[in-house]
Amino acid sequence: MGDRRRVSFEVAMHQLGGYTLYLDWHDLQLGRGETIADTARTLSGYVDGITARVIDHAILEDLAKYSAVPVINGLSNLNHPLQILADLMTVWEKKGPLKGLTLAYIGDGNNVCNSLLIGCSKMGVNIVVACPTGYEPNPEFMRSARTNAETTGSTVDVVRSPKDAVTDADMVYTDVFVSMGQESEMEERLRTFLPEYQVNSKLMQMAPSKAIFMHPLPCRRGEEVTTEVIDGPQSVVWDQAENRLHTTKSVLRFLL
Repeated sequence: MGDRRRVSFEVAMHQLGGYTLYLDWHDLQLGRGETIADTARTLSGYVDGITARVIDHAILEDLAKYSAVPVINGLSNLNHPLQILADLMTVWEKKGPLKGLTLAYIGDGNNVCNSLLIGCSKMGVNIVVACPTGYEPNPEFMRSARTNAETTGSTVDVVRSPKDAVTDADMVYTDVFVSMGQESEMEERLRTFLPEYQVNSKLMQMAPSKAIFMHPLPCRRGEEVTTEVIDGPQSVVWDQAENRLHTTKSVLRFLL
């Protein structure tokens, strides 16, 4: 699990009065060829819950299938639901009731974007994704989001122009252009996304003056966002980061 996610989970569990164990790939028998199913069955006899950060989402599905205790998605290549809980809590703190607000997501249709589609559409938040051709969100998540939107009355759109996306945005959100496992695509991705999809002062000026800037962290300053924006008065990224702790406690309390 990444350092930030590990810290938020461990602190959350300790504040709730529980205990944590950190196991990486080499601490488990997976590194010696044990199956996910056998690992899940074994760990279930020792612990009350499992949190996993994986590249391949299928590993999470196998863990959940064979585990007798709750399995929490700490992050996968497909989605990142816990981040979006913290994001929505932050929006609620800064903007009040969520229904009817508009979030503009600028950049790669990655795991964070996939989960934002679900979270926003379920809560009645309009979401517009601005991304280059070929970098759209997962089609399954798009379909689910649009189904949710029919119930909540929100809208779900994909556009090419970041300017069009931010025009009516209450929240401007971005994430890294190169996610885990995509390092070999770095040069191609940076050529595709820069400079058009960078969130900078010029783009933020095209959004309403009360729009807030959001990022799940860690960021690559000078790529998807400039320092003047992430450190600027519209940025709420540090509140997002802190809220990971609080929403993680909520999830743990609910499941355990």
